[in-house]
Amino acid sequence: MIFKSPTTKLALCAFSLLLLSGSLARPVEVQAARLAAPAAAPQVLCLPGIYAYDPGNCLPSGPSAYLTQMAQKGLTFPVPPFAYTPVDPALGAVSTYYGEVVNMPAPVFGSIDDAIKGNKRGAVETLNGQFVYISYSNLQETGGKKLYEIRPGAFLTGNYISRLGALPPSRGITFSSTPVTPFGWVLTYFSPTLQIEVHRTPGGEPTGRLLSLYDIVQVFGEEKIGDESWYMIGPDEWVQGKYIARVLPNPTPPEGVPSDRWIEVNLYEQTLAVYDNRQMVFATLIASGAEPFWTQPGAFQIYQTYDMGPMTGTFEADRSDAYYLEDVPFILYYDDAYALHGAYWRAKMGFPQSHGCVNLTVGDAHWVYNWAAVGDWVYIWDPSGQTPTDPALYKGGGY
Repeated sequence: MIFKSPTTKLALCAFSLLLLSGSLARPVEVQAARLAAPAAAPQVLCLPGIYAYDPGNCLPSGPSAYLTQMAQKGLTFPVPPFAYTPVDPALGAVSTYYGEVVNMPAPVFGSIDDAIKGNKRGAVETLNGQFVYISYSNLQETGGKKLYEIRPGAFLTGNYISRLGALPPSRGITFSSTPVTPFGWVLTYFSPTLQIEVHRTPGGEPTGRLLSLYDIVQVFGEEKIGDESWYMIGPDEWVQGKYIARVLPNPTPPEGVPSDRWIEVNLYEQTLAVYDNRQMVFATLIASGAEPFWTQPGAFQIYQTYDMGPMTGTFEADRSDAYYLEDVPFILYYDDAYALHGAYWRAKMGFPQSHGCVNLTVGDAHWVYNWAAVGDWVYIWDPSGQTPTDPALYKGGGY
């Protein structure tokens, strides 16, 4: 038997506690070290898909990164069709015919006999001006001459008239809900070719796909090469922005419009959109005022409407620029003599060319006329800032 002194026992106890505390401390330190160490990055690719958040256990790279990037632009696969309905072509039908007065001054004869004889002394009126169009309800050929009856008992002879053929078709489209992405019409008027090439990258190699006049495309992204904008219209498909007239959906009422119903005119894009109950319901191409007859930006209210009416006026004191337009269809006056209206004399839309009014095809003007009411708002803006805003530059009239 071995006897230890009290001092020895205390030393042994202290040593045992020291050993015990060391053995307990090591696992805690190891655990803390493990917690502090960064988690190992996943080494496998995620299955192809759209990953809005970091999946954690795989790398959202390769195909997944491409799909996610496209989804952020509103483009998923398979690419969903762009849902719209073209305007009913019947809206473009009118009960009258039109012609341009090409030889002036043009006598309006009060009888068939005077018209056949060319008796200008029997003229009841003389048409003269820079821009003159008439409407007629009856065309007959008598005595070797074509006679246009522009109203009961009033005739113009064919040597003064160039008849208009079929009116340009509507370009408008309607929606059941606001489109998610911008969209627009292809315009080839100023292209050196009749069709527009689609490129794989902005300014890059062509894909072989060609776009024609008035094709409708969605716009999923935009990039600039120098000063030139390029629009992404599909996966690895880009076109030059200058050939697309876009609509930029925005169902929030613009500044100065205290209503859930309004017509928006984009002067830079040369497009028009109609919003009802804060939903886009219609969009189309327009022709606004060309310099120096710009269409004035601002918020206005429709104050008078006509299903058909004349437009006449002049800007110069000597009336050298006088205009005379009969039976202009579907007129919505919103600011003095400025109006939205059908322009039967316009063969093309999508670029500035009017004398201040907002011109539409007859069918598109008919759709807007059917929708609109006195008091509805018209919001006109130029996102590029190029259109002057000085009220002194606007003379209160146009066509």
